[in-house]
Amino acid sequence: MEKSRAVRILGLLTIMALALTIWAPLVQAAKSKDVQININTASVQELTKLPRVGEKVAQRIVEYRTKNGPFKSPEDIMKVSGIGEKTFAEMKPQILIAAPVTPSK
Repeated sequence: MEKSRAVRILGLLTIMALALTIWAPLVQAAKSKDVQININTASVQELTKLPRVGEKVAQRIVEYRTKNGPFKSPEDIMKVSGIGEKTFAEMKPQILIAAPVTPSK
């Protein structure tokens, strides 16, 4: 009897772990879809909120922007190494393009 109970508990824990593994990214994706990121001013940390963008790709976005100036269109982000059409399609609804504000003299 005790072994059967342990097996059932283990089974339930396994199912719960699998459910969390599947559910957590979906919840995060749902939350992050409402966020728009200005790719001309966002920090590395802010850029990682875009789908499929980790710290390394976010750093490349900032480096590209620093070297080449602000992005003129959302599609320009595909010029950054590591961002292709598939990644761009996922992040496009969250990309905001606005010129960086420069302080007046």
